[in-house]
Amino acid sequence: MMYLFVLGGLVLLFIGGEALVRGSVSVARKLNISELVIGLTLVGFGTSVPELVTSLQAVESGSVGIAVGNVVGSNIANIFLVLALAAIITPIMVHRNALARDGTIMIAATLLLCGLLWFDQFGRTAGIVLVALLIAYLTFSLVADLRRQDATADMHKAEGENVEAGYGLTTGLLIAAAGLVAVVVGANLLVTGASTLARSFGISETVIGLSIVAIGTSLPELATSIVAALRKRADVALGNIIGSNIFNILGIVGITALVRPFSIQGNAGAEAMAGSQPVSIISTTDVGALVLAAGLLMLFAMTGRQIARWEGAVLLLGYILYMGLTFGLIPQVNLLPSG
Repeated sequence: MMYLFVLGGLVLLFIGGEALVRGSVSVARKLNISELVIGLTLVGFGTSVPELVTSLQAVESGSVGIAVGNVVGSNIANIFLVLALAAIITPIMVHRNALARDGTIMIAATLLLCGLLWFDQFGRTAGIVLVALLIAYLTFSLVADLRRQDATADMHKAEGENVEAGYGLTTGLLIAAAGLVAVVVGANLLVTGASTLARSFGISETVIGLSIVAIGTSLPELATSIVAALRKRADVALGNIIGSNIFNILGIVGITALVRPFSIQGNAGAEAMAGSQPVSIISTTDVGALVLAAGLLMLFAMTGRQIARWEGAVLLLGYILYMGLTFGLIPQVNLLPSG
C-alpha cells in the first residue's frame, strides 16, 4: 500500500503541477499579462508549488526530515539531474548578463540557506525575512526587466512563452483549481507513503526526502526543461532551474517556517540522535552537495558561452555519487554542530 501511496502521490504532483501552471498561464494571458511577468512569477512559482505543499504537509505531520530534505534535495536534483539531462540533450546557451543577476541571487540564497541550516534557525523571524527577500527579488526583477528589456528580460519572457496554454478564462481557472487540488492530495499521499516507507525499511525520513520526494517534486522542472531542450531552447531550462532554486529557498522554506516553525535538530526522532546529543538531520555531505551543485552551475556557465554535453555528464555523475553517499553506499561524516 505504501508503494501505491508514493507512486500515486508522485503522479498527482506531476499532473497537478502541470495543470496548475498551464491553467494559471492561460488565465494570465486572457488578462493580457505579459509573457515576461508570466515567466518570472507564474512559471517559477508554479513549478515550485509541489515542493511547497509537500513541505508544508510534512512539517504539519511532524516529518521535518521530509520537509527539509525535499527542499535541499530538489535544489540539488534541479542542477545535478534536471539541468544535466537538458545539457546532454542539447548544449545550453548562456546569456552572461542574465546569469550575472539571477545566478548571483541563487548563490546568495544558497549560502543563506546553509547558514540557516548551520545555526538551525527556522522560526517565524527567518520565515518573514526569507519571504520579504523573495518579494524584493521579484519586485526588483520585474522593474529592471521592464525598464531594460535586455537578455535577462528575454530569458524570463521565453520561460513564459515555453508554456503551451491557450484555454479560455473559465477553463483556465477550472484547470488551475483542479491542479491545485491534485497537488494537495498528491502531497498528502506522498508524505504518508514516504514516512511509512522510511519506517518499514529503517531508512531516515531525511534520506527519503532528499531522494524520492525531491525527485518527485522536481518533475515539473524536469518536464519543462526537457521540453525546452528538445525545442532547442535549453537556455530557458537554465533560467527555469535558477528561478526554481531561488523560489525553493526564499519561498518554500520561508513560507513553511512562517506557517509552521521547525527545527532540524533533535525533533525528528531516532534519526536525529547520536547518543543523547541531538544532531542535524541534514549532513555536511548534503550541504556540500548543495553548494557544489550551485558552484558548478556558475563555473560551467561562466567559463564558456554554453554548458556543453560533457559538462552535463559531469553534473549527472555528481548526482549519482551524491545518491551513493545518501544511501550509505559510500561512507559520509556529519560535521554540522550538535546543538
